[in-house]
Amino acid sequence: MKNPLFIGSAVAVVTPFTDSGVNYPVLEKLVEFQIQGGTDAIVVCGTTGEASTMPDDEHIAVIKFVVEATKKRVPVIAGAGSNDTRHAIELSKAAEAVGADGLLSVTPYYNKATQKGLYGHFKVIADSVKIPVILYNVPGRTNLNINPETIQALAEIDNIIAVKECNLGQVGDVVNLCGEGFSVYSGDDNVVLPVLSMGGKGVISVMANIIPKDTHDMVAKFFAGDIKGAIRQQLQTLNLIKALFSEVNPIPVKAAVNLLGFEAGLCRMPLTELSDGNLALLRSEMKAYGLL
Repeated sequence: MKNPLFIGSAVAVVTPFTDSGVNYPVLEKLVEFQIQGGTDAIVVCGTTGEASTMPDDEHIAVIKFVVEATKKRVPVIAGAGSNDTRHAIELSKAAEAVGADGLLSVTPYYNKATQKGLYGHFKVIADSVKIPVILYNVPGRTNLNINPETIQALAEIDNIIAVKECNLGQVGDVVNLCGEGFSVYSGDDNVVLPVLSMGGKGVISVMANIIPKDTHDMVAKFFAGDIKGAIRQQLQTLNLIKALFSEVNPIPVKAAVNLLGFEAGLCRMPLTELSDGNLALLRSEMKAYGLL
């Protein structure tokens, strides 16, 4: 039986930037906002954190900063994936060295590895560290799926303990094949309840950047047996989620964090500013939700 790194809501936190680098004072405020809001874990340098545009020294410095800022109050899970296996190993070791509690390792993108290649990629990464590894299956970004049978094989490796699953259609198969000891987290905010209903342990969330308490409470209500309350909370988030994904993540959520008063800055190129129309939609939905 593998112990989950967290049960509930983990925020895939944005990285606030200035023209010259990372805005660490704002990042510290975001960490505190999350912890005070009841977030169960913080995922740093993931997709939402724009890790793909961060050089390695900055990437690791941000992980180290968040580890120190959380002061062990919640687990810190570090994005450390790459489509170059050797690079992923280097990032994983470095994240472990600066105190990350676990790793989020994305499916290698662009290369279009076989299932055998995916197994080998994740196995050597897991073997290179002692901390837990969460697989990140996001076919919409990588054009590649980790099949349930491959996840089952990887789940037999001691420190591969979970998957962030963005392929809703295979959640049930993964749960059936891997058993209760392997954690499945929703990778999409709009289907948290369906994933929980099939045995999921929570969500790694974008919307938690702006509604950490509601995201935490939605999962907590489900596990406390208040299914109707959890469903009601999920349904209330849907229009806000649509606005948060009106353009590719993290463009809208970074704008939303800025609207809340945090100076998170702009996304790095090649991502651009949120269009005027979608910014108006986002502002409208945040007002309707009671955030503005």
